[in-house]
Amino acid sequence: MNWIDKVVRPKIRSFLHKREVADNLWVKCPQSGEMIFHRDLEANQWVVPNSNYHMKIKSSDRLKSFFDSGEYEELDLPQVVQDPLKFRDLKRYSDRLKEHRNKTGMYDAVVLARGKLRTQEIIVAVQDFDFIAGSLSIAAGAAIVKGINVAIENKLPFVIFTASGGARMQEGILSLMQLPKITVAVKRLKRAGLPYIVVLTNPTTGGVTASYAMLGDVHIAEPGAQIGFAGARVIEQTIREKLPEGFQRSEYLLEHGMVDMVVHRHNLRDIISSLLLMFMGLPAAEKSTSIIVADQQEVEPKEQPINTDKDDGLLSSVPPEAAHAE
Repeated sequence: MNWIDKVVRPKIRSFLHKREVADNLWVKCPQSGEMIFHRDLEANQWVVPNSNYHMKIKSSDRLKSFFDSGEYEELDLPQVVQDPLKFRDLKRYSDRLKEHRNKTGMYDAVVLARGKLRTQEIIVAVQDFDFIAGSLSIAAGAAIVKGINVAIENKLPFVIFTASGGARMQEGILSLMQLPKITVAVKRLKRAGLPYIVVLTNPTTGGVTASYAMLGDVHIAEPGAQIGFAGARVIEQTIREKLPEGFQRSEYLLEHGMVDMVVHRHNLRDIISSLLLMFMGLPAAEKSTSIIVADQQEVEPKEQPINTDKDDGLLSSVPPEAAHAE
């Protein structure tokens, strides 16, 4: 074989057949338009470094960054009836379920996990918006109720991260029945004297907001999260008035008393850990992070316990410096 076969032909092929490059290596910030390398964004818990815009995060990434050393046990979800109404719109609901299960690797919109937060064992439920917009279904409702039951049986705190467009229309009234079902389970959790912490992420809307997402002992919201019942456009068309700027965003709701605090994603571990220690009556950890009050004065949790009943005790968190992948 001569030099033409060894050198020239491979060069020609390299020009004709361009190497395919993944189209998701760079992610654009919806707020600033900044382009971020996806590994840097993933290392920064899907928070844009410069604008601090909180992007949607997968349930697996959420759990990995929340639990100590990223270690947790995923709990089995209850098996429920599939497509009880034999619903069909543009496609069969059963086919839609299979499609999202193959795409996300999840059984339904809720993931249950058991692990440790600052050495304290807890139960966590996460709604994933990637699974049919995080909509509440029979399976999702059964999963949340199971998580609460496990928390009661083991006398553990229960933390839920909400992200949902509301009840799943393909299951009709059966999905709406999950709202009172979960509400009753939350009532049992509170009767057992166990903490129920709700973290509202973007977006949390519909019946989820109108029920268990607003029944927590403490309501934490991520910055810029959309939280509400009906959409802003529907409200404007109904009342025929222009809504104020920032309406239904976490900062607006904080000002009007709908949420207790707005916390940067990087600080959720420290804030929730401090809250759970207080609710469980346990001594504060030696290396607990200072809580930043609205006037930017640092207050140690041991000396100044968190008071969510007063407006002047509203808490916020200063975002830390962004992490970058090597």
